[in-house]
Amino acid sequence: MTIRYEADSLTAFAKSLLEKLALPSERAAVVADILMEGDLLGHTTHGLQLLASYLNELSEDGMSATGEPTVLQDQGSAVSWDGNYLPGPWLVTRAMELSLARIAKHPVMTVVVRRSHHIACLQAYLKRVTDRGLVILLLSSDPSCGSVTPYGGYTPLYTPNPIAAGFPTDDEPILIDISSSTTTNGLTQRLYDAHQRLPHNWLIDNQGRTSNDPAVLFTEPPGAILPLGGMESGHKGFALGLLIEALTASLGGFGRSDRPAHWGASVFMQIIDPEAFGGLEKFKKETGWLASACRSSTGLRGEPGVRLPGQRGLKLRRDYLANGVELAPTIMPLLVPWATKLGVALPSSHHRI
Repeated sequence: MTIRYEADSLTAFAKSLLEKLALPSERAAVVADILMEGDLLGHTTHGLQLLASYLNELSEDGMSATGEPTVLQDQGSAVSWDGNYLPGPWLVTRAMELSLARIAKHPVMTVVVRRSHHIACLQAYLKRVTDRGLVILLLSSDPSCGSVTPYGGYTPLYTPNPIAAGFPTDDEPILIDISSSTTTNGLTQRLYDAHQRLPHNWLIDNQGRTSNDPAVLFTEPPGAILPLGGMESGHKGFALGLLIEALTASLGGFGRSDRPAHWGASVFMQIIDPEAFGGLEKFKKETGWLASACRSSTGLRGEPGVRLPGQRGLKLRRDYLANGVELAPTIMPLLVPWATKLGVALPSSHHRI
């Protein structure tokens, strides 16, 4: 039997929990909406799975509930903020709103945020931009911790460093969200808690042996996640991870050399207006042609064929909005104690065979 929840009910539930811990209503609504969008797109480790951790951070003043980002520089098309560990989804959304407000004057808008709190699922932000016929790049790193090893080593140094990008086509947008590592902290933590293993040897233990057991990340000293490409071609993922470090932490002027101990994020966002270059219609003609050609590519025997980035998530999102959201089984057990503690009613649900 499958339990499904109305998306609006889950969003309202998350918003109420956040408000109970003194996050202002408007900010709570933004955070809840971004977390819900992560689940709608199928990112079950980076949606409401994060809410319990966010609530804990609010309760212990790890996440700032009030205040504003500090403007470090504002040169019109290039903006730098200190996020003061305010909620990441709220800061990224604010940066997006600023960029959209200026895009007519500045067709390439870049905002860098240092000392943001965690920003949740990167793909959750993209459709808001692509629906306007614009292109978005969104990158993130966390200078306070490390779980990924440089290629050729086996000690953890930096984070999985995701890179997301969205752009319109003449049909559905392309919504890219990948890590520069073989897997993520969220998935390895979930599998470790469930005593399960990864499908492939995406990890390396503290003796330099590859493994699919998340337990190798929790030894002393810990093992590490391999860069994207693994042992065979991980030099590519390593290079990508370094680029993301440069555009997030380094460009923001705050990173690993500062040795922060605070869970957070360094963020790079760039929004581009295709109209200012070759024109939006020609842009969509080219991206649409390529998307169609990819879908028409001959599929491998026994496989469903080519699937474009974001295609599965958008299909899942339509289903969940129409028929209710199926949450990962680990999520509600984390939130029920918070609901009880804070006096918030659980979201309405219905069962399906």
